[in-house]
Amino acid sequence: MADDNVQSFVIGDVEVLRIVEWQAPYAPARDLVPGVGAEVWQGNRETLAPDHWDPGSDRAVVALQTWVLRSGGRTVLVDTGVGNGRERPGNPLFHRRQGDVLPGNLAAAGVRPQDVDLVVNTHIHGDHVGWNTHDVDGSWVPAFPHATYLLPAADDHHFGPDGGYGGGIRPDDELVYEDSIAPVHRSGQAVLWDEEHRVDEHLTLESAPGHTPGSSVLRVASRGERAVFVGDLLHSPVQLLHPECSSCFCLDPGQAAASRRRVLERAADDRELVIPAHFGGSGVVEVRRRGTSFGLGLGRWAA
Repeated sequence: MADDNVQSFVIGDVEVLRIVEWQAPYAPARDLVPGVGAEVWQGNRETLAPDHWDPGSDRAVVALQTWVLRSGGRTVLVDTGVGNGRERPGNPLFHRRQGDVLPGNLAAAGVRPQDVDLVVNTHIHGDHVGWNTHDVDGSWVPAFPHATYLLPAADDHHFGPDGGYGGGIRPDDELVYEDSIAPVHRSGQAVLWDEEHRVDEHLTLESAPGHTPGSSVLRVASRGERAVFVGDLLHSPVQLLHPECSSCFCLDPGQAAASRRRVLERAADDRELVIPAHFGGSGVVEVRRRGTSFGLGLGRWAA
């Protein structure tokens, strides 16, 4: 399956669909990844442009996307994008956003809301949990009525009422939690996990903190093929060249850098395909060691 918003490939016996909600130049490149200078972007122009960097505006290109995995007879969603009609005054791009890219493309792929068995939120940020819920008669309710929602416990505590909604630093954190996370708790569909969680014979969640306290990666292994969905450990391919540099959105940049290096080293050693949450282009990376950093092995979608 392939159109402007949906591509598919397989990892052993696991089918993967990529549904792109939005992709465009977003933040000034050096603001998105502080510490990576203009010479790095310019020096890798042929690789980065146009899918990861717009040289004309000097803005990093990012994508908002959801991954659909069919594994062991179950349908699993990995991250659910921004959603519709959310109050996000701290982010004008997402504020009261409208569109049905995810529901529409799920339907086109033959996935009905009631068919989804699991929803994995790699972390609790508004661009990863938005379609967890939808508005029914003025109330936010789970969009996938039969699904279990797997939430990292550390993020649930930090961004929920017990943690003061992220310490009250960003007003949007409370809004995100109350419209996209609290409803799945009230419905009894939320399952919290910590450190490691085995989803099925092919899928395993592992903690990779730093971007947020509970940030995680999802490993896929089937018939000798491997991949790892790394969430927001990577926002741009320049972080492969400079894995010590975290994004401006990371709550603990040093911890995020340590998690990133650990995950990338394993990916290089085990030949895991790396699949970040926000990469444009093919959306995948084939990681190779290059001294103390990693090469820009940006992959293509498999047939």
